[in-house]
Amino acid sequence: MAYKSGEAVVLSSDLELLHALPVAILVTRQGLICRANAAGAALLEAGTPGDLQGRLLSDFVHTLDKLRSSARLHQASAPEQTGLPNKPAEFRIRTTRGNLRMVLVSTVGITLDGAPALLICGMDMTHQNEIQEQLRESEHHFRRVFESMQDVYYRTNAQGVVQHVGPGVRRVLGYEPHEIEGHTAESYYPHSSDRDAFKAAIMAHGEVSDFPGQMVRKDGTVIDISISSHALFDHNGDFAGVEGLYRDVTQRKNLERELQRLATTDMLTGMANRRSFLEVAEAAFQRARESHAPLTLLMLDLDHFKTINDRFGHLEGDRVLAEFAQATRHQLRASDTVGRLGGEEFGLLLPHTTPTEGADIATRILEAIRALELTDSNGQPYRITTSMGLGTLSPGDRSLHDLLDRADQALYLAKRRGRNQLAVLDAGSDGTMAAPAAPP
Repeated sequence: MAYKSGEAVVLSSDLELLHALPVAILVTRQGLICRANAAGAALLEAGTPGDLQGRLLSDFVHTLDKLRSSARLHQASAPEQTGLPNKPAEFRIRTTRGNLRMVLVSTVGITLDGAPALLICGMDMTHQNEIQEQLRESEHHFRRVFESMQDVYYRTNAQGVVQHVGPGVRRVLGYEPHEIEGHTAESYYPHSSDRDAFKAAIMAHGEVSDFPGQMVRKDGTVIDISISSHALFDHNGDFAGVEGLYRDVTQRKNLERELQRLATTDMLTGMANRRSFLEVAEAAFQRARESHAPLTLLMLDLDHFKTINDRFGHLEGDRVLAEFAQATRHQLRASDTVGRLGGEEFGLLLPHTTPTEGADIATRILEAIRALELTDSNGQPYRITTSMGLGTLSPGDRSLHDLLDRADQALYLAKRRGRNQLAVLDAGSDGTMAAPAAPP
């Protein structure tokens, strides 16, 4: 009987006739096997046709052929293809007993009990010696590559439950594949935000490449991963899960973090370097202006530092800078940022801090520096002091430069007044300088 494109093909619920056919017949609906004949059960090495009912068809398709199989099934499910068998093609399958077979498959869209379904016809080609040898060789090479690959192959369903994971998961996460399968992928993320970001990207673009994230190994270690995956869809076009690869990139990320640290950190003091400090300060300045939040900036300068270098040498001068940096950091909050701007000059950024609060922090730093007990190479004690200038964000400030300039002028005022103190320059609403505040 010939069928026209789009014409409904109705298969009676009574499928006794199919059991007499010598070729394997499977009927699937939404990826699940709902009917099978005796030849189909024999092909898949199931006890009876009923043993196959409710099983996912994809469970029997070899990993290398899953994408090609999914595409063909999706094509055959299109309404305009109903009743039109697609071109036969060979696929590798794995039976219920784990044996590999090469099968020639053709698929046609049908209507079963009033609902769309797929009728799949398969012919076992494995008996051909040449094909069998190619199959064994292909499987051998595939297994060797699959077992040794650094990437981890995985597939989840629409609910995020892992349906299959490759053996590489032993090296990457320390789990056996069966310990992962059946659990949600989200269970292995240390932060749900990483998984949420990944799902959002997949749903928005259908695929991701080198997507960053983290996972937790079986021993509790958190590692960095890179994910390259694509979304899977059923024959109705509905989201059906995710398939792809991920790999451990912890070493690469650690190197990137170290390079970032080297690029943004002053190696002597461990503080932010000038470029990094100014970048942080610029971002904080813009946020404070937009939110009308207070922002205070301190400029610090070690008093008579040239004398220390001339008297004790540059190695001792470096030690003084390191001691100064450590004493300063101990007085700061987690939200504060301190940076070495050059030589013996430092900047201290205090977000959400009023001038009065900033002056209190500056006073603590002054006292901490005065309390440092230093000794020269001969064991002789000496002390150091610092001068500080305070500037605060004004409504008239047009750029970060205005705030930096005000704090810098206050610093030089502290030096002119005799050093070892804090000076404050206030700005009016138009940004012009007001009279300097008296020293504390």
